[in-house]
Amino acid sequence: MTRRAHSAAEIVAKLRLVDELNLQGRAVGKAVQAIGVTEVTYYRWKRMYGGLEYEVVEWLRELEAENARLRRAVSDLTLDKLILIEAANERLFSPELRRACVENVTTALGVSERRACRVLGQHRSTQRKRPRSLDGAGRDNGHRQHSIVRHC
Repeated sequence: MTRRAHSAAEIVAKLRLVDELNLQGRAVGKAVQAIGVTEVTYYRWKRMYGGLEYEVVEWLRELEAENARLRRAVSDLTLDKLILIEAANERLFSPELRRACVENVTTALGVSERRACRVLGQHRSTQRKRPRSLDGAGRDNGHRQHSIVRHC
């Protein structure tokens, strides 16, 4: 059998049909086969939606979907809060400090680099590209300095 989502009206109608067939003397197994679902599905629907009108079932499904969406939002915000708490004691004025903080957060909390950068305000390209350091005298260590101006 292929799996498909049933609407609330279909579920209520199929539950009523099984009840009618059962009252006519048909066994539950045969009645369930007549509506095209398994017995497990029938009993799950009966437990969840038995005795309800389809408007109530539809409202219940919408409520469950909204509840799941809100739970995801709360978990995302809680994770963002943990990231900010982890970084709260550090002053993140320069990209180098934010880079170190992002690395600390990703190892301590196990979050992705993308998420840590978004919460801490670090652009991901800044996180990945490390600046070339100068030696103590201010010389460029033999590396050529690239100008910012691009020629088209």
